[in-house]
Amino acid sequence: MASKRKNKRSVLREDLSRPSKWRLQHGDFTAPIREADPETGRPVQHRYAIDTLAVMLNNGTITREMHDAGASFRRHFRAAALDTLRAMPMIRMPGGSGDTLTEQQFQARKRVAGALEALGGAASPGGACVWHVVGLEQSVTEWARQSGWGGKVIGHAQGQGVLVSALGVLAGYYGLVGERGRTEQS
Repeated sequence: MASKRKNKRSVLREDLSRPSKWRLQHGDFTAPIREADPETGRPVQHRYAIDTLAVMLNNGTITREMHDAGASFRRHFRAAALDTLRAMPMIRMPGGSGDTLTEQQFQARKRVAGALEALGGAASPGGACVWHVVGLEQSVTEWARQSGWGGKVIGHAQGQGVLVSALGVLAGYYGLVGERGRTEQS
């Protein structure tokens, strides 16, 4: 009887601050990547970041056209300066009336607005998913936990399904679905 208690205690003492053995067999993503800075030669540390679109493309969850549509949206989103993290301008104009948009930012915002309109608006499931997962680069799981419909949280699988369908709509909006894709779907 004492040996059974001892085994239970050893299981409970597993270090929960570290990833499990199963997770580590897929790569230790918590460790920083160390390399030399190409300009100065000094050592720098980078954290590993996961590109959701690239992972989904490699897994076969989305097509190349869907990936390219998501990459186009992300590029427009960044050019429009819609992300929440902003740096202070290096040169501040005295007497300025605040932030002004450049022509490039204005055009990028029009493109983002058009893409969101094609998805049913920013408040639609597809629009909200693309805004947060592709634009703000949240994980699908994080977005699914934060958003929900009818007071219920949606799961990762449902969130990934929303993203896949939204990327399909974006591929059509950007004109990336070729004749071959149309005949295969018919």
